[in-house]
Amino acid sequence: MTEDTLRIEATGETVGEAKWAALRELEKLHPELDKSAVQFQVVSEGERGLLGVGYAPARIVASVDFSAVHEPRAGETELAARVREILDRITSGLNLRCRIEIGEDDESLVATLSGSNLGLLIGKHGQTIDAIQYLVNAIVWRVWPDDRKEVTIDAAGYRERRRAALEALATRSAEEALASHTAVTLEPMTAVERKIVHVVLKEFGGVETSSDGTEPNRAVVITPAGG
Repeated sequence: MTEDTLRIEATGETVGEAKWAALRELEKLHPELDKSAVQFQVVSEGERGLLGVGYAPARIVASVDFSAVHEPRAGETELAARVREILDRITSGLNLRCRIEIGEDDESLVATLSGSNLGLLIGKHGQTIDAIQYLVNAIVWRVWPDDRKEVTIDAAGYRERRRAALEALATRSAEEALASHTAVTLEPMTAVERKIVHVVLKEFGGVETSSDGTEPNRAVVITPAGG
């Protein structure tokens, strides 16, 4: 435990009551504490006993790593603060500790998450992080309908690695379509990834692209132009 981490042990008739007791103690020490930042470890689930004999309370340890709590930064816009808050809640719900860096300009906002074990946040072929990105955009666009900024969520450099892989795949597949004079269907992708392939091959001479199928199995089809 570091000096940035606060630990409190609490008991109760049930694990739930023990957790609430710990939260009350933590709130006395830090009234502004975000409950989602609290981690719980169950030491004992307790014993109810029979007619009062053999009773033992449930015991838990509650801890808060203040170095991992993301406070709004000086000069951060209301939009950036809202995005940070949403991501804090999501990562806490997934029991992930990570750092959130936000970059914003007049047209877009990029939230980059760094830390360990972020595979759960990314998901297979980025399905989870794309879903989180969609959710964040839906929330902020509802709050600011007249001042929409595209919000991008990245984690552990995933976006750049996946973009490079998709661009290479798109080029190879277009060359294959031209050489074989037949259509090439790529693996199912999210809408975000399909857009990358469409954009890359828009400048690739001799082929046309389209999307086929229904979500979540919708895929890009690359066809020789005029074929």
